[in-house]
Amino acid sequence: MIDHISVGVSDLDRAARFYEATLAALGLTRLVTRPRTVGFGKAYPEFWINLRESMPRVPAESGVHICLRAKTTDEVDAFHAAALAAAGASDGPPGIRPHDRVRYYAAFVTDPDGNRIEAVTFPSA
Repeated sequence: MIDHISVGVSDLDRAARFYEATLAALGLTRLVTRPRTVGFGKAYPEFWINLRESMPRVPAESGVHICLRAKTTDEVDAFHAAALAAAGASDGPPGIRPHDRVRYYAAFVTDPDGNRIEAVTFPSA
């Protein structure tokens, strides 16, 4: 249903370094580099960062987040660790999130601009 997503960033170089490290844990790499945008993906750019120099930090109460699928719990753990090592912040450590309809394993981080990114997988046991 969704072909690609993008987030605004105030510093393209800083954000590109953050996302190169963080998204690598999920198998995404930098595929496109343009003067004001960078695209990451596996076969084509699925996740874009776009330069917005005057953009204020995204407020935590915005409620917006983007969730990316991981293959395994190890990938979720690696995503979280990579984000923290690349100047991101934890917004929910890796772990099981039981809900009424589905049990899933996820981690939440914020990038240096406050964009909230989640990695999720659905373990069978």
